[in-house]
Amino acid sequence: MPKMKTKKSAVKRLKTSATGKVMRSQAGKSHLNGYKPRGRKRNLRGTTLADATFTKAAVRMLQGN
Repeated sequence: MPKMKTKKSAVKRLKTSATGKVMRSQAGKSHLNGYKPRGRKRNLRGTTLADATFTKAAVRMLQGN
């Protein structure tokens, strides 16, 4: 049976935490930042948990990793 291939686009966007939860980066911080308040941009830093309904699909995409 062939090896499982990882979805490379998913690897670039997602990662798993030490407990197996799927982490994603926050949206809305890549452009049009001139008018956004400093605090809003600061709160968009880092990662957050992916939605529970997406976790099963995300784990499948990252399986070959």
